[in-house]
Amino acid sequence: MHDTSLASLTRDELVARMKDWGEPAYRADQVLAAMYKRRVASAQEMTDLPLALRDKLAGFPVHPLAPAGESGSTDTTRKFLFRLHDGRYIETVLIPASPALYGSASDRRTLCVSTQVGCAMDCKFCASGLAGFTRNLTADEIVAQVLAVEALADERVQNLVFMGMGEPLANLRNLEKALTILNAPWGLEIGARHMTISTSGLAPAVRKFAAFPLQIRLAISLHGATDDVRSRIMPVNEKWNIATLMESLAEWRRRKKQHLTLEYILIRGVNDDLEQARLLAGHALELRAKVNLIPYNTVEGLAWERPPFRHCETFRRVLTSRGVTATLRREKGHDINAACGQLRLKKEQEEGRNS
Repeated sequence: MHDTSLASLTRDELVARMKDWGEPAYRADQVLAAMYKRRVASAQEMTDLPLALRDKLAGFPVHPLAPAGESGSTDTTRKFLFRLHDGRYIETVLIPASPALYGSASDRRTLCVSTQVGCAMDCKFCASGLAGFTRNLTADEIVAQVLAVEALADERVQNLVFMGMGEPLANLRNLEKALTILNAPWGLEIGARHMTISTSGLAPAVRKFAAFPLQIRLAISLHGATDDVRSRIMPVNEKWNIATLMESLAEWRRRKKQHLTLEYILIRGVNDDLEQARLLAGHALELRAKVNLIPYNTVEGLAWERPPFRHCETFRRVLTSRGVTATLRREKGHDINAACGQLRLKKEQEEGRNS
């Protein structure tokens, strides 16, 4: 376990720490303002604090990530590789503005955040799980991706999508703490409606997460409109099939104001026939959800392909003709292998790691 970083602490936890040290509560607010407003890199830069307190804080890094690599794209997508305290790696992707990306405004950048080292879901289109699952990320490792990318890119991020490496709802405790820090007025102050959690469909966790007080957006990686097609792509469907998932999403809709998004990666000859489109429209209308169509992003070592763009457009028109709001994402970062997990996989293979 890495030493506690300051980004792992809520305001209440930091106030308690200050009390233990005989410091007034307002010192906690000074620390938080230095971290999240002025974006200092170390306790020694918190010059409004007494030197003795800065010395005490020196043993606590602001955040635990170390930059380990970056790849840039011709469409200005940038992928960042970070090294963790245990020598593992995670990826975070900065995506240029796209009106099809969960309603983000055209001038806003979106950060795709990871929540686990690897992934245990074994989705057949995905690179995140190719090197296996290692562990959950801690809350500060999640928060730190935003701090680190903003420092490296020298710009602020207004939208977050938790659809990088890992299954966010399999790391619910750390995810909820990170969301609290990211949203809080004393934290990064990112609006709840500008954060989207993407899940492969862990129905019990969807129900539990529905009780989380923030109005976070939820996106479901559906990728198949029938159990036979979805199970071929996503093994999680064997445990919680589409009917069970739909029940949990109906509960989410009852408790949340935010609309749902159904994510659907189009894979040639696997899930792109137009009957799937017609059935997908039915699911979307039942949940009052919009659909985000994503042409498959080629992964080295996997044989699947993306359909021709013209067919993707036809698939979308089947949805819209039935009254479904459907967008077709023009995939960002295709030229830098931006599908989550590929950069991490290459790095760990170079270092001889197997899992």
